[in-house]
Amino acid sequence: MTEKVVRKKIAAARDIGQFMADYYLELDQASKTGEHKIAWCTSVGPAEILRAMGFLVYFPETHSAMLGSTRMATDLIRHANALGYSPEICSYLTADIGAYVQGVTPLTKPFGIERVPRADVLMYNTNQCRDVQDWFAWYAREFDAPLLGVHTHRGVGEVTDDHVLSIARQMEELVEPLEQVAGRPFDMDEFKEVVALSRACSDIWKEVLDTAAAAPSPVTFFDGTTLMGPAVVGRGTQEALDVFEVLLAELKERVENHEGAVAGERFRIYWEGMPVWGRLRAHSELFASRGACVLASTYCNSWIFSALDPADPFTSMARAYTELFIVRSDEAKEAYIERMLDFFQIDGIIYHNARTCPNNSNSRYGMPQRLTEKTGVPSLIIDGDLNDLRCLSDEQTQTNVEAFMEQLEENR
Repeated sequence: MTEKVVRKKIAAARDIGQFMADYYLELDQASKTGEHKIAWCTSVGPAEILRAMGFLVYFPETHSAMLGSTRMATDLIRHANALGYSPEICSYLTADIGAYVQGVTPLTKPFGIERVPRADVLMYNTNQCRDVQDWFAWYAREFDAPLLGVHTHRGVGEVTDDHVLSIARQMEELVEPLEQVAGRPFDMDEFKEVVALSRACSDIWKEVLDTAAAAPSPVTFFDGTTLMGPAVVGRGTQEALDVFEVLLAELKERVENHEGAVAGERFRIYWEGMPVWGRLRAHSELFASRGACVLASTYCNSWIFSALDPADPFTSMARAYTELFIVRSDEAKEAYIERMLDFFQIDGIIYHNARTCPNNSNSRYGMPQRLTEKTGVPSLIIDGDLNDLRCLSDEQTQTNVEAFMEQLEENR
């Protein structure tokens, strides 16, 4: 029998938990009183524009991730299916709409919040997928609220000036309709300040994730999924920077003390794709009990926007949101992963083939085989889903991981 691994908790997680509580409670208060306008935004949408115009910004994907991590999602998906939304499409979408029509939310237990905030305007960016557009369109009809969007390029190899210009123009065209909803004019100086804060948040979040290059790594991918909240919902605010400063200091101290997130770290693993939200703890323990630290991922790096430049906010935002991994060609994605394997000194890659998230599943068109042939780093594909637990087998996952660990052991 494998010995149970006891891991030391990250103390700064308490501060991040309080940050998230304050974030949701402020939205709930504004939704009840109407004292602030509320904008919904996709998680890698141009939130900086909204924040600069005085909106409180709500990101439904974080709500869906909570539905998944609390294991509420699977039972709620069928209620969206009954409205005509296929079981094959994004389970973030179906779980979230299912929760809304059933009048439930995972925000109730920790925060006493009974419902998600009502939107005054909704804004999506299809750099993730078309599902976010359909997801937000449903709520736009429900709330009778304006729906705005940025339609991005797909399969981008080199990001060119033409790509950037077309996206920048779309972002600039958002300003006038947002002014009508906000009831106030757009202020370029405020916008530049928000973009500067967003860039600073991106930079410090990258520093946090890059501490995993140390051996042993002070943090795991599973930690990152629970610590990333401020990078998603708080970019553009000083509060996000403050809480990440605390986290970064703690991780640097761990590095100095050679304190690993996984005791006796033997194998260093890269996770490609979405988390299985309802199995974060189980997967963390599965790998850690075998001396494997899953320490880096494409997913957590999705909120690093190094192109942001407050001196040229629209253009730099357009570039940052087009350089996003999910938007890129397979060649660009493979080059990126190859750099990550080298930087983090990776022994093996896990590809999560998420049933309802093809845009974030990169195991379906030969990428694992090509990268293994090029780098020599072995890989394992895990079948599952971000939210729909009917799409995975815990027994099969455990068996496959154990066999993969034996393969890594043999490679040594």
